[in-house]
Amino acid sequence: MLSFEMNDRKKIGLGLTGFGVFFSFLGIIFFFDKGLIAMGNILFFSGVALTIGLKSSLQFFSKRSNFKGTISFGVGFFLVIIGWPILGMILEAYGFVVLFSGFWPTLAVFLQKIPILGWIFQQPYIRSFFDRYRGKRVPV
Repeated sequence: MLSFEMNDRKKIGLGLTGFGVFFSFLGIIFFFDKGLIAMGNILFFSGVALTIGLKSSLQFFSKRSNFKGTISFGVGFFLVIIGWPILGMILEAYGFVVLFSGFWPTLAVFLQKIPILGWIFQQPYIRSFFDRYRGKRVPV
């Protein structure tokens, strides 16, 4: 049975994921600083692994349908480490979109339920955009 309770491991994982996104953002702001971007990638990966579990993470990243995203994210990470941060970030961004594209419907529902922002996302022209993806299943 799946457990959706928020235990300490998941809290730490969400914190690491948030710090990973923050460090990657700082790395981009500071003219593609490879140290900050690499730190952000390591924190992001470890945060995802702690949040959903090591076994689920390995299954998610090694799924046949996610191979293209996993390979491009890994090659992008390697390019950041060896000193080509701009090309590495482009590959990582592509890999991120391919890997996590199945989560957009869940994100859309979450955005529509935020108290003040939700009103904007519930407007008819924006809601019709979100409703196209609502029926799809989350890929984990």
